[in-house]
Amino acid sequence: MQKIKGLRNRMRDVASYEPELLDDGVMAEVQAFHESFLEYSTSSLSSLTSLAGYLGVGQLLVKDESSRFNLNSFKVLGASFAVGKALAEKLGEPISRLPFPLLKERVRKELPHVTLAATTDGNHGRGVAWMGRQLGIPVVVYMPRGTTETRLNHIRKLGARAAILDLNYDDTVRWVAEKAREEDWLLIQDTAWEGYENVPRWIMQGYSTIARELAADLGGRIPTHVFIQAGVGAFAGVMAEAFHIMYGAECPRIIVVEANAADCFYESALGGRDVVKTGDLSTIMAGLACGEQNPLGNRILKKLAYAFISAPDWAAGNGMRILATPLPGDDTIVSGESGAVGMGVVERIMGSPEYSGLKEMLGLDGTSRILTFSTEGDTDPGVYRNIVWFGGFREPVGA
Repeated sequence: MQKIKGLRNRMRDVASYEPELLDDGVMAEVQAFHESFLEYSTSSLSSLTSLAGYLGVGQLLVKDESSRFNLNSFKVLGASFAVGKALAEKLGEPISRLPFPLLKERVRKELPHVTLAATTDGNHGRGVAWMGRQLGIPVVVYMPRGTTETRLNHIRKLGARAAILDLNYDDTVRWVAEKAREEDWLLIQDTAWEGYENVPRWIMQGYSTIARELAADLGGRIPTHVFIQAGVGAFAGVMAEAFHIMYGAECPRIIVVEANAADCFYESALGGRDVVKTGDLSTIMAGLACGEQNPLGNRILKKLAYAFISAPDWAAGNGMRILATPLPGDDTIVSGESGAVGMGVVERIMGSPEYSGLKEMLGLDGTSRILTFSTEGDTDPGVYRNIVWFGGFREPVGA
């Protein structure tokens, strides 16, 4: 039976860290662009008071991204801002002068031949497809093997051309990058490589709206621990940097959570050198099934992450059920496989004596104020029901 694994980040060096992505001006620009969409509203922040008492912590917060732009995931924040920045660059304008209605008007008049392209396991491509539909421009999306027909159809329903390739995620990224060069498509990809860093940077910056919303909701009550899931590390990296900028010496401990089948950050920290994981990376956490780090996210997390956690599929399944069946007084949260793993990890660390060493290492106790992110809702309703209704991926009793 696979166990949750965790270790301190020996490379952590907060004192010498200089932000690579964000400052107050960038975060304000990003949020202003998002607020220019009619569909924009802040996502909810739930305080699960009863569950916090049950687990023996001071506070347990969940930022629920399932309502974001009606797309069931946070990914549209990065996709929309990156598309906006890329098109603004083609128009020769700063994005601060192109709120979405004006951007849409100018793209239709001045950029009639643009086609957007992306690789996705579901949520990022859905965001790119949505942005293409909003702008009235074509989108092509390719997905790795193992992607469900439901996630493919979500993208097609938004008007994009989409197909599943017989390649894993990282190889699909490479294939689409080459295809985009051949076809002169505008590639909107959420991981970086040498020579391709601007768009991934803009995608990461796009996620900072979540941090700005959190700061407004939290007021002066700063969490002590933040559990953030990582695939390529773009979301985790930008959240870590945003918290570092906003809170300085009071910055919470950043705990990075990965699927154990694709735990390249954990394995890199364990071995002291960057590790790439290859093969199918089989996990129910499709959004985290990435074996290669985003280089920028990797640099940030090496300096700012407090610890890395490698989590089995059953932790994600447990987290989904816990959020779906709340204790009295707590909110019900519909969270998908990649969205719920942080909660599943917190519950086991606090609820099982087996993880007392990990609990002590992380400094979790009755005064801890913990924040987790439900980064997606039921993006595949059939998979969601199978896990929540029928008990798939449950940790065996006595394990």
